[in-house]
Amino acid sequence: MADPLFIACALAAVVLSGLAKGGFAGVGALAMPVMALAIDPVRGAAILLPILILQDAVGVWAYRRNWDGRILAVMLPGAAVGILLGWFFAAQVSEVAVLGVLGVISVLFGLQRLWVERGGAITLPSNSPAWVGFLFGIASGFTSQIAHAGSPPFQMWVLPKRLTRDMLVGTTAFAFAAMNWMKVPAYAALGQFSRDNLIATAMLAPVAILSTFAGVALVRRVDPARFYTLIYILMILLGLKLMADALLS
Repeated sequence: MADPLFIACALAAVVLSGLAKGGFAGVGALAMPVMALAIDPVRGAAILLPILILQDAVGVWAYRRNWDGRILAVMLPGAAVGILLGWFFAAQVSEVAVLGVLGVISVLFGLQRLWVERGGAITLPSNSPAWVGFLFGIASGFTSQIAHAGSPPFQMWVLPKRLTRDMLVGTTAFAFAAMNWMKVPAYAALGQFSRDNLIATAMLAPVAILSTFAGVALVRRVDPARFYTLIYILMILLGLKLMADALLS
């Protein structure tokens, strides 16, 4: 917490995460690339994880009566497999390799979101079989474990089902709350819940709460098209930088 670069990146990451939970969906995926500018990406993800769990509690409570159990029953077992694969990957490879994968995920996420914002989509049948959902669950769990960015694979399978707004938001809240709790043993096994990391989390938590409320207040006052375009372009640029840093290390 004495490093000015870490403080700046951590505060920015937590604010982005809070804004995402407050209504700026997708913005939170920029948090990990920002954290990785100043700190080992695995450690940065571990610092953010308890904050995400705290924020998840709000969404789960708000939508506690609106969730689709069939979707969760298909995707969460796959997500558990993906989280296990993500843990194994992080445990076996170097920090540089994790940095490179985080960069690739960031670039792909940013490109995918820019494409969707312009009307593109990967369409799946609304009645695609459960095993397809299981595979997308694996992808969601893996990207969530590495980069806290499991939304795109989750949405690719769930959105074609055309759930009502509240059902979609509630199911998403329950799914990622469950995934984040699943990640706790993985990060514990990686030795990332150290005293220093938990102190950093505790100091950042109030900022996360305030930024969540700020997101709720600002979401109706900001031009979403320009805002999201800027965020996703920044995500691509940060992803390219992380990839370059990994290649040059």
